[in-house]
Amino acid sequence: MSGEEIPMSDPPLTETRAEQLTRTCRSAVGDNCRSVTYFDPTNYMQVYLRDDLERDADQMSFIGHEWHDFKTTTDAYRGSELGKYRYTIRVFENGFLVRAGTEDSGVFVTTDGLTMQDFEALSTAVVELLKEWEGVD
Repeated sequence: MSGEEIPMSDPPLTETRAEQLTRTCRSAVGDNCRSVTYFDPTNYMQVYLRDDLERDADQMSFIGHEWHDFKTTTDAYRGSELGKYRYTIRVFENGFLVRAGTEDSGVFVTTDGLTMQDFEALSTAVVELLKEWEGVD
């Protein structure tokens, strides 16, 4: 989070959960993990930023786009032959952004190059952790 950004309320995750989320993402993709940010409808928290990266990203803007796009995408494709929405991969010049989550919360992870199997492992691990926290089977 940059110096100008102020979260909307108290941090949405305890330190223990923030560490657990970081461990989960880093276990899935290793040193290819650039950053990890948790968000819900009222707040967000960057829980990991790789040491070689600048802390200048506009987290609030990212969260707004990812939350809005998640809702739009899940509504637009609900009931399609494609099946249930699972996760999003965005491709950029210097890396990737993976958005995965549940109806109530989400995580975006920025990464260096990964295989489709790595993206799948990452999204599955994130969703399983969020469901565990929400008490969903």
